[in-house]
Amino acid sequence: MNTKFENLPGDEGNIVYIRRVELDSLPDEVRQQVPGTDSLYAVHGIDGERLALVKDRKLAFFLARQNDLSPVSVH
Repeated sequence: MNTKFENLPGDEGNIVYIRRVELDSLPDEVRQQVPGTDSLYAVHGIDGERLALVKDRKLAFFLARQNDLSPVSVH
């Protein structure tokens, strides 16, 4: 099957992955900064390095795009 897709990230190495992170999997110092929240969203580089933690998914995508990165959701 040869289907052409437009608007996919290129091979420039600017892809980042967005995923939900349960708060209980994060260090105490991070959990203390976000009381009343059960999860955050992480922005990960192509190599798996966590680049940022933000409050919600929309903000994670916004942050990536503002830094000329192509966000991809990971479940």
